[in-house]
This record gives sequence, structure tokens and C-alpha cells, in this order.
Amino acid sequence: MNKVLHVLVYVFLALASAALWFELQLNAKRAELTDRNRMQEDYLVKLARTIEKAEPDKNATFEIRKDVSPVEAKPVDSPDMENVLEEYPATLEQANLETYNWDGQRNSLRSVYVRDFDGNPVMDGNQPQTRDSDEYKMLEQLFNSAKTQQSRLNTTRAALTDLRTKLEAAVAEVNKLKPESRQDKMTIEELNEKITKLEEEKSEFEGKILKHKTETEELNSEVSSKNDEIARAKDEISAKEEELEKAKQLIEKLKELLKNSVQTQGAAAAGTANAAVASLPAGDKGTVIEADNENMFAIVSFSDEAMKELKGDNPSNALPALEFSVKRPGFKGPAGEFVGRLRLRQEVKGKNFVICDILGSWEQDKLAVNDIVFAD
Repeated sequence: MNKVLHVLVYVFLALASAALWFELQLNAKRAELTDRNRMQEDYLVKLARTIEKAEPDKNATFEIRKDVSPVEAKPVDSPDMENVLEEYPATLEQANLETYNWDGQRNSLRSVYVRDFDGNPVMDGNQPQTRDSDEYKMLEQLFNSAKTQQSRLNTTRAALTDLRTKLEAAVAEVNKLKPESRQDKMTIEELNEKITKLEEEKSEFEGKILKHKTETEELNSEVSSKNDEIARAKDEISAKEEELEKAKQLIEKLKELLKNSVQTQGAAAAGTANAAVASLPAGDKGTVIEADNENMFAIVSFSDEAMKELKGDNPSNALPALEFSVKRPGFKGPAGEFVGRLRLRQEVKGKNFVICDILGSWEQDKLAVNDIVFAD
């Protein structure tokens, strides 16, 4: 009997040891499942903060009016204007829209099953029903908002492509105007040469007139002293007076031509009134808002103060062909924060935006948006 009791005791001890081992394993798995659920819950809350809950204002619009009237040799008081952002979806620029905040709804995230009035899970076959539970509704709402945000992202990409096409067209138009401007400058120089030549001819004719006047006075004095030469003197005086009249008419024509030429010269000189600006005071002047390192140009937004330094008190003055340096705070290159240089090319009317050439020989890194433009 004692042996049987000993055997039973050993069997019970073995079963107790096995039960203890299974209990420890079960507790470890339970802790793992708890940590996994907690991690998934935390990341669902974090992920929800990145999904936009609010819809942007669909009535938002932007307007940039472009002069589309042809360039002709006459002033245009009311040129034809066109809004280049007519079809631009301004809603895409709205930032900081409200996102989901589930920090206070963690209990709803833990409601995996649909429950009845008694709080018991509603069964779907042999499994508790999960569809239409609090967690299901919240995740479905998050999924639908994510799809909407993805659709808005794709629309933004399409809008950027369209905007790039318009920018390419604007650059092509600027490039087309460059040869015309050079030709106009050549015409101005030719007119200046003609004016100089006309001034020389005018001086020559004035000398001849003075000479004729002197000769006329000498002839008049000889008339009184030489009666026998009166007839010949009268003929000579008549001839001299005729030449004098022709000379006066020629002088009047030259004066009129000179007046028109001087007016043309003054109008041409007005367009370069600001060419004397050779440098700006040192300091930050603006930021890069668009950079195309492949085509070597960038768009810079200058401050109001910098634009006044560039153009003076007259906003219609032309931009000087100045160069500026570009830096990026925190950038550590061979030259510190310095990343490159730009040269002014063309301003955008009505804005403080200027299209600039990227000077490749100074490049320390590719230019990027928000890089700072400064004068050194």
C-alpha cells in the first residue's frame, strides 16, 4: 500500500510540474499578445494623426493675371489679361487640415466584437461578430479618409505637372523676347550714331551760314563805296540770299530731325535708368521657392526691401544683372553653408518673384526650396 501511495505521489508531482510549466508558457504568450495589442493600438493612434479628417475648402481660388496683348510700337492703356491659374485647384494648397485624434477613444479601439444589450458578443456562426463593431467603424472611417487623401495627392501631382508645363511656356516666351530686345538695342545704337552724324552736319552748316553772313556784310559795305559795281553786287547779294534761304530751310529740317532723334534717344534711355545698381548691402535678400537644377534656373522670392534696393523708388525700373550667393542653414559642405550662386534674369510682374540662372561653376550642392539668397 505504501508503494502505491509513493507512486501516486510521484505521479501527482509530475502532473503538477507539467501544469506549472504550461502555466508559465501560457503567461508568456498572454504577455506577448498583450504587448502586441498595445503596440498595434499605439500605432493606430499615431497613424490616425497623419490622416486628414477635414475636407479642404473647394471654393478656394488663386489668380495671377498675365498680359496677353501683342507687343507693338505703341502704348497700351488696357492690355488684355488672362488668369494663368484659371484651372488651378487652389484647394490643394490648404495645409494643416484637422486629422484624427484617437487618444481619448482607445476603449472604442478595444471593442472588437459587436455586443448585445446584455454586453455579450453577438455570434456569427461559431465566431463572435466583428463587423459594425466600434473598432470596425473607426478603422473603416480611417481607411476611407486615407483613400480620399491618396486621391488628393494624385490630383496634386497632376496639378504640379500642369504648372510645370505653364512654367516651361513662360520660360520659352522669355527666351523668345531676348533676341527682340537685342535687336532693339542695336537699333538704338544705330540711331545714336545717326544723331552724332547729324550734329556734325549741323555744326558744319552753321559754319557755312556764319561765313555767308560775313560775306554778305562785306558786300553791303562795298556797295556804298563802289557805285560802278552796284549791278554786279546786287546779283551776288541775290544769289547769296537765295543760298542763305536754302540753308535756313535745311537748318529747320535738321532741327526737326534732331528733335525727333533726341526724343527717341531719351525714351530708350529711360528703360535702363536702373542699370547703375552694381551691388546691394550685405545680408539675406530672399528665399528659393522653386529650383530646376537640370535646366539650371531657379525662382527666388525677394523681400520688399530687397526689391526696392534692386529697382529704387520706381517699380518700373529694369532689374540689374547682379549675382547673389545661396546658403542652406545646417548644410556642411566644403564652403560651410554655402551651396552656390545665382544671376538675376527676369522678374515676375506684380510679385517679388525673380527668375534666376544657376551658375554651375559655383555649385557645392543642388539648390533646393527654402535655400536662402544673400548678398555678400
